[in-house]
Amino acid sequence: MYTLSTCPSCEKAKKFFTERHIPFQFTNYDLADKDTQDKIMRELEAEELQAFPFVRIGDHTVQGYDPKRYAKLLDTNS
Repeated sequence: MYTLSTCPSCEKAKKFFTERHIPFQFTNYDLADKDTQDKIMRELEAEELQAFPFVRIGDHTVQGYDPKRYAKLLDTNS
């Protein structure tokens, strides 16, 4: 999961996974070093995404806070 430290939707996404005891990793884009920011930007551009959070579940990518989509993808990936 790629997030911004000041993004309310990003906090909601992290809370979604935390409350369900689903392990996840995240990187705050705005607090990352330049190399990490460049890597994240390449991934966002490759997926044609423009908003945070950027959540990858299995082979799927979700842009923004979308708990219904998260739940559906988690159900199909379990």
